[in-house]
Amino acid sequence: MTRIASASLLSPPDIPTAEPPWALRSRGLILDLDGTLVRGHEVIPGARELLARWSGRYVVVSNNSTDTAAGLAPRLQALGLPVRADALVLAGEQALRHIARNHPRARLLLCGSDTLRTCAASLGLELVSRNADIVLLARDVAFSYATLQAIAHQLARGAALMVSNGDLTHPGPQGSLVPETGALLQAVLACAPGIRPPRILGKPAAMLFEEGLRRLELPAEDVTVIGDNARTDALGAVRLGMAYLLVGESPYADAPDMARLLQAALPRRRALPADVAGGAADQ
Repeated sequence: MTRIASASLLSPPDIPTAEPPWALRSRGLILDLDGTLVRGHEVIPGARELLARWSGRYVVVSNNSTDTAAGLAPRLQALGLPVRADALVLAGEQALRHIARNHPRARLLLCGSDTLRTCAASLGLELVSRNADIVLLARDVAFSYATLQAIAHQLARGAALMVSNGDLTHPGPQGSLVPETGALLQAVLACAPGIRPPRILGKPAAMLFEEGLRRLELPAEDVTVIGDNARTDALGAVRLGMAYLLVGESPYADAPDMARLLQAALPRRRALPADVAGGAADQ
């Protein structure tokens, strides 16, 4: 694994050189993607500037369960976001890698994109339509009644259920909402009562964040998570001892977008909102 190498870039002329308090306390960043850097094909204000200023010192950790890092990186670069594939940690791809490491001989029923199916085959996983040991549920825009029926049947006969992420939606362009894996999970659970609880691998669970820390080669206390969701980005950060900041339009947000966050004289946060489990002190 190639380490995310440090790099020094001069700030563009229109970016203030003075760092806000949250940046001075951070050696590296773990960044969310949808709703934080982009909304669909729209780049959120300040995203390019933040990536330039923190070049070589960030990892994007996303509950994206459609793409692989190798496929998504060029599309982000085409939007002007210089994100390398080795700086992308994506829930769907990482779920497949987890299964390949820990259950290499498992028969896998995969509900997901063609991209993830290709990735699974490249990892040597056996994809099946019946007699599955594991069902992996990811975001599948072709999800159908037949898919739901097949998954429910495999779970009823004892297959374990793993889920790339539990998000119901993610932010799309112009304020739209894009249905996510968690919405499909609700349909599956309604048709499969009494099964073993599913294992959800994406944020706020630790797996993706731990991979981000591994790539940064930094301890948790030196890293700040920036996202848009208190129940995934903030909660996952606090559980692992990382500070966080939130952007967006939610009542929990520290700034409406990255442009405002870059100018905000804010401390990093360690206390979660009152209605989100956990908490500690600001720093």
